[in-house]
Amino acid sequence: MTDLKRTPLTDLHVSLGARMVPFAGYSMPVQYPAGIMKEHLHTRSAAGLFDVSHMGQIAIRPRSGNLRDAALALETLVPVDVAGLAEGRQRYGVFTDDSGGILDDLMIANRGDHLFLVVNAACKDQDLAHLEAGLATTCIVENLPHRALLALQGPAAEAALATLAPEVAAMRFMDVRAVDLVGAGCIVSRSGYTGEDGYEISVPAADAERLAKALLAIDGVAPVGLGARDSLRLEAGLCLHGNDIDTTTTPVEASLEWAIQKIRRACGDRQGGFPGADIILKQLSAGAARRRVGLRPETKAPIRAETPLFAEEASGEPIGRVTSGGFAPSLEAPVAMGYVPTEQAGVGTRLFAEVRGKRLPVTVTSLPFVTPGYKRR
Repeated sequence: MTDLKRTPLTDLHVSLGARMVPFAGYSMPVQYPAGIMKEHLHTRSAAGLFDVSHMGQIAIRPRSGNLRDAALALETLVPVDVAGLAEGRQRYGVFTDDSGGILDDLMIANRGDHLFLVVNAACKDQDLAHLEAGLATTCIVENLPHRALLALQGPAAEAALATLAPEVAAMRFMDVRAVDLVGAGCIVSRSGYTGEDGYEISVPAADAERLAKALLAIDGVAPVGLGARDSLRLEAGLCLHGNDIDTTTTPVEASLEWAIQKIRRACGDRQGGFPGADIILKQLSAGAARRRVGLRPETKAPIRAETPLFAEEASGEPIGRVTSGGFAPSLEAPVAMGYVPTEQAGVGTRLFAEVRGKRLPVTVTSLPFVTPGYKRR
């Protein structure tokens, strides 16, 4: 793994006994000695600390000095109401292409004088180039490689982080603010990728290990690797770019239409104007031919990504495929997500997943698989 990039916490991971694996060009901890199952359940019951410093962090600053200009410029790349995003708030969005496909998904925060974006690790270079190509005349697009990113997730996250900064307890889901943590200037959002309450913390790379150690010293906080992060997000019904969403899936097909605000839809004040708008707006009004759904296998056998789905137990061609699947520790059962024709996407529909030549029954279910713990009030 000598050619892999390191995060500012690599040495800490190794000292904690993490098993390091290649991920998106980085050496990342997949698990610690406790193991994926215990790390998963600990996050659901207490607080897990994740290193997500491989993610991309980008600032977009308007050349005019008026943040609305930057927001409207970004709206030419995403089907999101960026201009209506209040200062100190963030929302989920997707970059789309001309066919309506998803180039990447991201978080967009209004920081008052600039927009702050967090993008996926595997896509951050292409996202940066995409932003520079689309916004160069109106905005300064600034890569922030010298910042690390930590995620503190779980029902005990608020109490833990509040021991270092009491003001974070008043934050609501998707709030963003500047916070001083162990003397470091951080950008903290109340958000995450686990379905639990929690925070994502952008911190200067030089201060990341000191902050991580301070958090791990708090009772109830334990390190958690990428393995449990994946099972947690699957239980929460959250998409993984490259598996559940990519350039072959539109936001409507992916059941992400909630991320397209009314003002960007047909008859909205700022309808369309983003790549693939004609296709996406048509799907919003007329429906898409397929949908991402939750799947509950009726047996104990896990259903993995790329497993074909059938309408019949003994005959017929595949009608869809699984995009994410595995064991859900919180449910003590396997779960999966995948795409099926819209007419077979109704909750309760019985389908069949072909595993090692045998078709196993699965039932379409609503997402998420677990009740979210977000603090909305």
